[in-house]
Amino acid sequence: MNGEILAFGLYFVAIIGVGIYFFLKDRKSGGEQDYFIGGRAMGPWVTAMSAQASDMSAWLLMGLPGSIMAFGFGQMWIGIGLALGTAANWIFVAKRLRKFSKAAGDAITVPQYLSNRFLTKSHTLQIICAIIFFACFTVYVASGFVAGASVFTTVFPSLSTSTAMIIFAVAMLACTFFGGFKAVCWTDFFQGILMLIAVLAVPIVIVTTMDMNPAALETVYTYTDGASGAVTTCEFGTGIFSSSWKEIVSGLGWGLGYFGMPHILVRFMSIEKPSMIKKSATVAIVWVVLSLGATCLIAYFGRMFLAEELLTIGAQKTVFIAFARKLFPAFIAGVLMAAIIAASMSTADSQLLVASSSFTSDIYKPIIRKDASEKEILWVGRVVVLIVSIIGFMIASSKAEGAQAIMNLVENAWAGFGSAFGPAIILSLFWRRFTYKGAVAGVVTGAIVDVCWLAFMSHTGIYEIIPGFFCSLIACVVFTLLDKEPGKEIQELFDKAVAADFDE
Repeated sequence: MNGEILAFGLYFVAIIGVGIYFFLKDRKSGGEQDYFIGGRAMGPWVTAMSAQASDMSAWLLMGLPGSIMAFGFGQMWIGIGLALGTAANWIFVAKRLRKFSKAAGDAITVPQYLSNRFLTKSHTLQIICAIIFFACFTVYVASGFVAGASVFTTVFPSLSTSTAMIIFAVAMLACTFFGGFKAVCWTDFFQGILMLIAVLAVPIVIVTTMDMNPAALETVYTYTDGASGAVTTCEFGTGIFSSSWKEIVSGLGWGLGYFGMPHILVRFMSIEKPSMIKKSATVAIVWVVLSLGATCLIAYFGRMFLAEELLTIGAQKTVFIAFARKLFPAFIAGVLMAAIIAASMSTADSQLLVASSSFTSDIYKPIIRKDASEKEILWVGRVVVLIVSIIGFMIASSKAEGAQAIMNLVENAWAGFGSAFGPAIILSLFWRRFTYKGAVAGVVTGAIVDVCWLAFMSHTGIYEIIPGFFCSLIACVVFTLLDKEPGKEIQELFDKAVAADFDE
């Protein structure tokens, strides 16, 4: 156990050190753009790894393998959908968004970009977006606290949940509060490498050292939930291609979320030059395919070797931790388990920063304090980071039922972002005729349909992002066609952004 403690200790010292380093380095020259988007100076490798690390939370190492281990190959369609969505986002959206955000008033947030893209003086869309961001990201951060505390208490059983959350929060805040976007991206870069090494190491060692036993997949396990008393049956199934059409469609639907995910989209906006996107895309797509593929293998082997140990008590989410402890020495196991903390933190710190930037740049500066200085904006942003963290901590510290509800809401928040913002982002980049009213209608429609489907139609088994996304797309098109064509200046902005040599 001492080796695990040493590994965790070194990891957190490194994370806090990065935050303090960038605070001291940039405290004189850093401004709003530097703090929230890194001054558009991020390199291709850092951009790619940061985008993927902030995308894949502890869900990659706990939620997904646990779900596949318990319920079979049908859950792998989620991984396939995410891989396809990642590739499409990098190939079709990344470069255009980098160029359009620069052309549209050097926008540093997604709401600011959507407003500047149409040269409107109205703050309606910015306010709607900022409110959705702030609410959803508070939930996301709370889920990060829950996941981080779960790992800590698993590794250190004597540690209370509250103490574990405080340790996690201090390290995350030190990076985000002081260092801003650069610190977040650089820690994400190293955390992304750590996550990839960890998720590859486990299946490689299993394949090279253990005898396969496919017959173990046929056993059906059950466990009883301690809180509700509900009995869950874990049947692995017969194969990925025998999955139901609902599993396939809903799994692939996860990929639609990427087009509206602000903490990922802002990475595209931060890269130094649009020409660097191609290299970033290659790195990111390779990373996500390797990571998701290895995660599926961990679940497969978990069902083969650890099912009796974990499924009978409903502990399938700890399959990665169990393998790390069984296969590696204590210090190496500690490093691998630190990857789960890395996954939680890399997502939570990115979401904190986007929530902060949305409030300061989209509400505080344009509406509350129009003459606010760069220094004031910077410190307001830091205060918002602190406030969101405190609210998230309070939610995550609620009773077990509330914490579980938060974890479930992460899936719903993903659908909410994708439904509300995905179609508007895509059309703003590819449709010259697209209008501001169309964008507002699409964002509002997507959000409403997503919530209504979740509330009244979730029994269908169809993931709410699918009706939400396509209803939003239809609303964008219909309201745009009903509206008058964009003015000459707006069309010129579009032509400027799509020009091959713009900002290269």
